Amino acid sequence: MNRLRKKACVALLLFTLFIFGTMMGLRTLKPTDGFSDLAPGMELMPLVGERMDQRPNHIDESVGQNGGVGSDTKIVFSNSGPDHSIFYDIHIFYYLWYGSPQMDGSYIHWDHVLVPHWDPKIASSHPKGRHNPPDDIASSYYPELGPYSSRDPDVIESHMAQIEAAAAGVVVLSWYPPGVADEHGKPSEDLVPAVMDAAHRHSIKVAFHLQPYKGRTDLSVHDNIKYIIDKYGKHGAFYRFKSSTGKILPLFYVYDSYLTPPEAWAELLTVRGSHSLRGTPYDGIFIALIVEERHKQDILAGGFDGMYTYFASNGFSFGSSHQNWKAIKAFCDKNNLLFVPSAGPGYMDTAVRPWNNHNSRNRVNGRYYETSLQAAMSIRPDIITVTSFNEWHEGTQIERAVPKKTVARLYLDYKPHQPDHYLELTRKWAEHFSKEKEQWLM
Repeated sequence: MNRLRKKACVALLLFTLFIFGTMMGLRTLKPTDGFSDLAPGMELMPLVGERMDQRPNHIDESVGQNGGVGSDTKIVFSNSGPDHSIFYDIHIFYYLWYGSPQMDGSYIHWDHVLVPHWDPKIASSHPKGRHNPPDDIASSYYPELGPYSSRDPDVIESHMAQIEAAAAGVVVLSWYPPGVADEHGKPSEDLVPAVMDAAHRHSIKVAFHLQPYKGRTDLSVHDNIKYIIDKYGKHGAFYRFKSSTGKILPLFYVYDSYLTPPEAWAELLTVRGSHSLRGTPYDGIFIALIVEERHKQDILAGGFDGMYTYFASNGFSFGSSHQNWKAIKAFCDKNNLLFVPSAGPGYMDTAVRPWNNHNSRNRVNGRYYETSLQAAMSIRPDIITVTSFNEWHEGTQIERAVPKKTVARLYLDYKPHQPDHYLELTRKWAEHFSKEKEQWLM
């Protein structure tokens, strides 16, 4: 009898040690970031077991070209025929700041300066000057269209055709007020009508990405919103979103929103604000940029309707780190805010910031992009943004690129794939996202 008790005790002790060892082993595991997310066997499906009651009340619908809302306006057939579709819950950032001698009298942005590091010691060890197009451009990749002008109607048409091929239904247009431009460019607001007309021909909608121009305040943004809605609000390509209250409102992204204090934004974006847009003909859905974790509370206090992450470099900031998206989404759900994660194909800005190689993210032949899109999908957002269609300086573009070698430079390319590889991946995941959302909403 004693022998049996001893055996039982030994067995129980061994079992207890096994359980303890297993638990300690599990505790040493931690969420991965960067390319280690690409572990073999990674599921390309949303996480199983997430509660449907955690979904926000927002329903993603866009207004059709006739101004009415259909029973399912997330998908419409494009002008190219019934075999293609557009998905209005995929938004893609788009830039109008490029120029060429033929259209603009000189190269604009393609000749971007090499931005020096703020530390003189580090800056001294890196090249200076500016790029010299057409063979030397401010990008690690080379566009199929060459160093083009954003004013060229053929370029705009080609871009909208590529975005249609990618099935991204909303172009998020980088926007400055009339007569205003970024420090390296020239004003481009006069190009907006041409972009909207071309977008309309391809069944694409246009939203506006308000840039942090010098002197931007809550008061100037009030004037900007009024200008945009008065000038473009009746255009067939103007994008609107159905809010949780059932209102169909324009949607605006506000880049570097953290530069303005939340108290100032609250004057514009809360009902009691001194110059509030709420409840007026200029009301909208306003999406702020989250970079640091503390921005969550600032965005909420400022009266914004949601937040987006923009940056395509996983781990670069709190907001752009995939591992933080679930927690950000939970915060947004709790406070009835939209969370709009931004997926990107990679990041490479050393052509303009030669000292920033540590933030580069290799495309891994498209695997980085697919991992980013999967991370975005896994939190069940209403909208996914793509950074970007044509931000060539930072190497986040999905626009068609071609191999190119000059005496002085060898450009990166999309090989072994074709120039439209990232357009095709975007379409594949847009279709996947649409199918998954149908399941989430059942």
